[in-house]
Amino acid sequence: MYFLYFDPGLGTMIAQATIAVVAGVALFSKTIMYKIKSFLGIHKKEDDFYDSIDEVEEKENTKENESNIK
Repeated sequence: MYFLYFDPGLGTMIAQATIAVVAGVALFSKTIMYKIKSFLGIHKKEDDFYDSIDEVEEKENTKENESNIK
């Protein structure tokens, strides 16, 4: 069976479906690996940039309060 005409719309649909399948498999595998690492305790705790700023401010406030008490 030979296709004599390949519709551009069909080609676009096939390309879109291929990209969707690849993206779906990538996200699914990433989620599964994250759950497995979390279950085994291998997952690294990532430092959040905004939390680190809050921690620095809290430490500075604590030091100021301690110096005011003395």
